[in-house]
Amino acid sequence: MLNSKSIGNKIAEARKKNSFSQAELAKHVSISPQAVGKWERGESLPDISTLNRLSGILGVDLNYFSDSFASTEPGTATREIQDEKKPGKSSEANWDMSQGNWVDADFSGLKNLKEKFSSSNMKNCKFRQADLSGLTLGKNNIESCDFSESDLGNSKIQFSNLQKNQFHKCTFMDSGFLKCNIEKCDFSEADFSGTKFNEVNFEDSNLKNSIWKFTSFKNTNLGNILFEGPIEDCLFERCSFYNVKFQNTTFRNTFFKYNQRFKKVEFVNCKADTLTYAFLKSNQANLEGITLLEEEPHKIGR
Repeated sequence: MLNSKSIGNKIAEARKKNSFSQAELAKHVSISPQAVGKWERGESLPDISTLNRLSGILGVDLNYFSDSFASTEPGTATREIQDEKKPGKSSEANWDMSQGNWVDADFSGLKNLKEKFSSSNMKNCKFRQADLSGLTLGKNNIESCDFSESDLGNSKIQFSNLQKNQFHKCTFMDSGFLKCNIEKCDFSEADFSGTKFNEVNFEDSNLKNSIWKFTSFKNTNLGNILFEGPIEDCLFERCSFYNVKFQNTTFRNTFFKYNQRFKKVEFVNCKADTLTYAFLKSNQANLEGITLLEEEPHKIGR
């Protein structure tokens, strides 16, 4: 488990073993001595880039800041890092932030996280413009974090709670959400091409100008949601709809099968191809507000 108190104690321990005062360590990191004091008291948390710098200054591996890390003498890791930099050796740090508690941390611009944040709690953290492709999250609680303009393509997000997060202009291409709760998030201009939602509760979120292509929703609860713009080659199967509206939407080759409460879904200024229209009709959709693409502008279904 990672938390600010634990990290603060480890910073203080390594600083003393290196015979640094708080002022001397602060000078090396280009911050104030007061900031170092706050770290060591557990009142604030260094961001990941600062932790990486601290590991080099204090002669410890970055994993040293994890509670599960087997302690080594400061200086040992420095020699190991130097060895890693030899020809033929990988220079990638072997660190793991899973099972951690992170508050107000800045992880912007990170790359290659993969499984390094599973089973962690994150609140008010920043991941702006980060390369999170291939990320695996399981049993995470993520609240009020900013992922704007990040790449989450090919990610797996499972058994997790996502609330009040910013995903503006993120890409989720070919990602999967399984048994997650998603509420009050901003997905404006996000790309969900190829994304799969399965057994997800998806409510009260902003989907303005999001991209829906080859996206599938299965066994998913959709509540207080507004879909706008094109929906192509998508699937809605065994979903439950509450206060859902499709507005200015053009449906192409999209399947609606065995959905619940579909009669109350609202369609405003929508268009559909013949196949999609047939699926909408079989789901007992209210066809007012839907026009067949082949018969514009004649409205049918009254």
